[in-house]
Amino acid sequence: MSPYLVLSVVASYFALLLVISWFTGRDSGNFAFYLGNKRSPWPVVAFGMIGASVSGVTFVSVPGWVGDSQFSYMQMVAGYLLGYFVVANILMPLYYRLNLTSIYTYLHKRFGFWSYKTGASFFLLSRLVGTSCRLFLVANVLQITAFDAWGVPFAATVIITIMLIWLYTFRGGIKTIIWTDTLQTACMLGAAGFSIWAIGSELQMGFGDMVGTIAESDYSRVFFFDDWNHPHHFVKQFLSGAFITIAMTGLDQDMMQKNLSCKNIKDAKKNMYGLSLMLIPVNLMFLALGVLLYVFALQTGINLPERSDDLFPLIATGGYLMPAIMVMFVVGLVAAACSSGDSTLTALTTSFTVDILRPRNKSEKQLKIIRQRVHLFMSVAVVVFIMLFRAFSNEAVISAIFTLAGYTYGPLLGLFAFGLFTRYGVKDRFVPYIAILSPVISFFVDRYSAFLFNGYEFGYELLIVNGFITFAALWLLRLAGGSKV
Repeated sequence: MSPYLVLSVVASYFALLLVISWFTGRDSGNFAFYLGNKRSPWPVVAFGMIGASVSGVTFVSVPGWVGDSQFSYMQMVAGYLLGYFVVANILMPLYYRLNLTSIYTYLHKRFGFWSYKTGASFFLLSRLVGTSCRLFLVANVLQITAFDAWGVPFAATVIITIMLIWLYTFRGGIKTIIWTDTLQTACMLGAAGFSIWAIGSELQMGFGDMVGTIAESDYSRVFFFDDWNHPHHFVKQFLSGAFITIAMTGLDQDMMQKNLSCKNIKDAKKNMYGLSLMLIPVNLMFLALGVLLYVFALQTGINLPERSDDLFPLIATGGYLMPAIMVMFVVGLVAAACSSGDSTLTALTTSFTVDILRPRNKSEKQLKIIRQRVHLFMSVAVVVFIMLFRAFSNEAVISAIFTLAGYTYGPLLGLFAFGLFTRYGVKDRFVPYIAILSPVISFFVDRYSAFLFNGYEFGYELLIVNGFITFAALWLLRLAGGSKV
């Protein structure tokens, strides 16, 4: 694919985002940046959140992941439904009742200062890690398809990518992102659907033929009940999906900030239910795309890449399909990654400003200056984390995200669970130590699980173990008469 074509497509796409940002970001104050003035229409929020939920990871990593895990990912998607139900009926009513801007303010009201700072800090770490994984995909593909040809170093590609996202988010925040995410979700789904059609055309398959090929393929196995010790066992993945959703949506400022921008709790629940239902066909579509990619590679003699994440980029940009697919792939990938990256920058800015700095007695103008400086600082931090991820990770990106989430979101899960399901307080000053120790213990439990538990191997349910360790430690340090909020 021509580097000039890639650059022109990306430039045109970001120009469109900047136009949307200009219209939506005019006269935006801090309240509009954080919560969109609580006027966001829930159907728009729900559709846009598809892009933020699946991101560039689903767009690239899930199709390639089919080769190793078949359709077992749908077992997790089934668990997502349970997770979204819990978020909609337990967590969101609490956040709306307390009228929160940052959801971690709940921990301050419930337990105290150190619990509050711990929750916010673990969110910042979790989102920096997760977003870096996602944006790494985009920067890596842009590097391969365009910037390598010009001798541009990978670090420069990353800086350019983050700078462009910063440009269209620094003014309007959530008020802008609600609308840019809608565009980006449409581009991502359109690119995936067009890719499926193009592969089917090359293989001379109609819709029925494609459905039959996918259904009969060895890659299309969904349910795994035969080996309890295997990480893909149904119970493990279903529960992992439920708790990952609770942690990475319900306890995540990024995802909840969009829900909190809805007019009221009724609309926020509609948004959550709508999102959960739409994710089923969306994920099925990406898994189906994965099967067709493997079938296409087999029938055309394409050597499978060493990294499964490289399969879709290889076929889409390698001249094996019609030229339009190259353009659609780049648009879809950039859209998918930006829909996650832009909202994350806004959420990181919100949490760091509200939870960590907590500016007091400042004018609206002073608060805006602080917010904009934090926004720039967070952009730089994302660049640093992307470079670290590139240096140390070799596994499929989606697998890396869920694995890392098990360590970073576990303490948040334990903290919120203890607050919601008990009436005890805690010895607040010890909470940071518990939150650090819990992932360390979880790491060793995972590493030696086969020895400790007769061959049992942990999958993504390690998040549950981590949360339980945090909960148990808080129980040991409980105090009677905790705050009730």
